[in-house]
Amino acid sequence: MQALCWWGEKSPYRNKNAIICDGAVRSGKTVCMGLSFFLWAMARFSGVSFAVCGKTIRSVRRNVIAELLPQLRHMGFSAQVRYSENKLTLRYRGIENRFYLFGGKDESSAALIQGMTLGGILFDEAALMPRSFVEQGIARCSLPGAKLWFNCNPEHPQHWFYREWILKAESRGALYLHFTMEDNPSLSAAVRARYRRMFTGAFYSRFIEGKWTAATGLVYPFAQELLCDAPAGPFERFGVSIDYGTVNPTSMGLWGCLDGVWYRIDEYYYDARAEGIRRTDEEHFRGFQQLLAGRTPETVVCDPSAASFIELLRSRGYAVTPAKNDVLNGIRQTATALRTGRIKIAACCADTVREFSLYRWADDGVRDVPVKENDHAMDDIRYFVSTVLTVQEAFACAVERRGDGEKGESIWDF
Repeated sequence: MQALCWWGEKSPYRNKNAIICDGAVRSGKTVCMGLSFFLWAMARFSGVSFAVCGKTIRSVRRNVIAELLPQLRHMGFSAQVRYSENKLTLRYRGIENRFYLFGGKDESSAALIQGMTLGGILFDEAALMPRSFVEQGIARCSLPGAKLWFNCNPEHPQHWFYREWILKAESRGALYLHFTMEDNPSLSAAVRARYRRMFTGAFYSRFIEGKWTAATGLVYPFAQELLCDAPAGPFERFGVSIDYGTVNPTSMGLWGCLDGVWYRIDEYYYDARAEGIRRTDEEHFRGFQQLLAGRTPETVVCDPSAASFIELLRSRGYAVTPAKNDVLNGIRQTATALRTGRIKIAACCADTVREFSLYRWADDGVRDVPVKENDHAMDDIRYFVSTVLTVQEAFACAVERRGDGEKGESIWDF
């Protein structure tokens, strides 16, 4: 209720310059803050521009626009979305405002928002955006009565947003609210329990407890408990994941899918330093064939930096996908896949088992990074999860189409 009403005339927080909401996943931060942001903008301004920012344009549309427009429509608002301009126009009882959508994915994104004059800005998942982008957006809010809106899930305690905004909320004139999953009345006890089973270690502290915690110790401390025997099959389909090295080890994992679960049933692991001899692409390809043992993989996911080996595999008729290589997000996805049983590791994969017992977080002091040792099977597993298992995100909603846009552009009414 504070997030929804903090700007109201009777609120003791109405003179605050900003609001910051952090905490657990699925705790209602985005819905409460997003709805409050649009209501505040329409109650305080008319004919003014605002910005709604996320990590990407797609995430803004999915997490904010698609979630909130049906609620706003139910309350009597009308809306037009022009996707070519990334612009949402809201109208209510003669009041009209423009909301521009921005993605803050890297340092170059700051240039996108330069030159605008805004009445307010909403940063959805502010901790995932570069500081330059956030500060450029803040600088655009120069109209009298402008306010700043931030929400995020916790990251490393040395993260700039935690140190510069959350720890300094009072001096910056910001209202700080911490959310837990218990703050979301739409979540049942069973759903909350399922989320608690999905995470462990630093990810549990951050996503479930909502704490800004540093990652320490083993990356997958629970993995040894989840080892299994390889099923006899028959498997429905096969896949291969590859982390390629010349001086560093090359690791390949053979995956078999059975009843919706992917099992790592065998592996190829060659350490050139330990063996004293480097292998060529052709020699690694022979190892790849021995790993398959006549089986046909549906997909082969390979280290994106291994350009020559990818071309060799393609020339031999294999469909190869360069892996997604977002390390931290991939580790989180892999931990969740292991905890929920979407992937399982056969105990016969000796080098994988060995690396699980050694793969640990570096004591970086500033950010979360794993030690770049004993990480080759860990990398190929991460490639498989983040590239094959992760469902591709899409934005969709039910709309009515009118063909009266400018230059033939369609306008979509919500």
